[in-house]
Amino acid sequence: MKKLSILLMAFVAFVGLNSCSSDDDVVFIAQPDPEGINFTNSFNESYILTPATSGNIAERFVWNTVDFDVPTNITYQLLGSASADFSNPDIIGSTGENNLGVKVSQLNSLATDAGLDNDASTEAPNSGLVYFQVRAFAGTDGGNGLSETSEVKSITLILPEGEAEAALQNYFLVGDGTEAGWSNNNNNTPLFRDGANPDLYYFTGRFTLPEDVDDQQGFKFLETLGAWQPQWGLDGDNLSSSDILGGDPSAFPVPSDGYYSFSINVDEMSWSFEAYEASAAPTYDKIGLVGAGTSVGWPGDDNPEPDILMTKSSFDPHIWNVQGIELTEGPVKFRANLAWDKSWGGGDSFPSGLATGDDILAQAGTYNIWFNDLSGRYLFIPVVAAE
Repeated sequence: MKKLSILLMAFVAFVGLNSCSSDDDVVFIAQPDPEGINFTNSFNESYILTPATSGNIAERFVWNTVDFDVPTNITYQLLGSASADFSNPDIIGSTGENNLGVKVSQLNSLATDAGLDNDASTEAPNSGLVYFQVRAFAGTDGGNGLSETSEVKSITLILPEGEAEAALQNYFLVGDGTEAGWSNNNNNTPLFRDGANPDLYYFTGRFTLPEDVDDQQGFKFLETLGAWQPQWGLDGDNLSSSDILGGDPSAFPVPSDGYYSFSINVDEMSWSFEAYEASAAPTYDKIGLVGAGTSVGWPGDDNPEPDILMTKSSFDPHIWNVQGIELTEGPVKFRANLAWDKSWGGGDSFPSGLATGDDILAQAGTYNIWFNDLSGRYLFIPVVAAE
C-alpha cells in the first residue's frame, strides 16, 4: 500500500510539472489588424502658418487603435513628407497613444522642405501640399517586421506673405527641484535663450531633491508665468508638452541635489541634462548693470551713481535678476562688486546671449533682466504694459 501511495504522488507531480511546462510554452503569434490604420479626425481645408503662432498646435492627428492580437505595446509614428511618395519622410513624433498634436513650427519645417516661403520677393510659392501617414508597429523599435501604415493624407499649407517676425518665447522653471517650487508665479527662473537660435535654451545651475517632499518629482517648465498650460516635460524619455500630449507631461527627474547643465531644442524636440562641476566657481557679493543704455550710465568720476544692483538668488548664488528696468537704446554691461575686475557683455546679441566681453547693445524698453554668472548667459524679458 505504501508503494502504491508513493507511485500515485509521483504521477500527480509529473502531471503538474507537465501542466506548468505547457503553460510556459504558450506562443502568441502576432497577426495584422484586419481593420488597418487610418486617420479619424477631420481636417481643415487649409492651414495658415504665421510666425506669431509658431508655438501653437495646428492640428491634432487622431487614428484608430490597432490590435495585433498579441499582449504587447504598440508604437505609433506620425510621418510627414514634402512629397506624396514619402521618399524622405520626417518622423513628426512617436507615441503609445492614438493621437499626436502637431505644432505650427513643425508644419513650417515641412513647408520649407516643400519649397514654400512667405517672401513676396521670391518666386517660391507661399502655399502648397504636404503629406502625412501614421504607422503602427508592435514593440518599441519596429524591428519585428509587423506594422500597419495608413493611406497618405495631404493637407494644404498657406504662409501669408510679409508676416512680421514671431515674438520670442520664454520658458520658466517650476517644480520641487527648483527655487520656485510648484508655484507658477513665484518669480520663476527662466531658461536662457540662445542668442542666435531662438529654438535653443539653456540653464546651468542648482537643482534640488528636497528630503521633506514625500512624492519628489523634479521639474518642468512653463511658457507663461501664472498659467499651468502649456507646460513642458517628458513623455517617457521624449521632450513633450501638454499641447502635444493633450494632457500634462511627466517631470524631469533630479537624481540628487547639485548643479546640472540642462538644455532643450524645441524645434528638434531634444534635451540634455548632465551633472555640472561648480565647486570651484567664484561667487560675488554684488552684480549690477551699467552702461549708456541704463539710467546710471557708465560709472566714473563724472557719474557717481551706483550700478543698477541685481538680486542674488538665495537658492543658487550664481543666479541674479532685477525687475522692471527701463533701458534706452545703447550699450550695457554686467559687472561684479561695483568694479571692473570682472564684467560681462555680449556684442549685438540682444535680448539674450552668452557674454563675450563686448558691450550688449540694448534696445529701448522696460525689461525683467536675468543673469547667470556661472554660464555667462543673460536674458532681457520685455515687460508688456497693461492695456
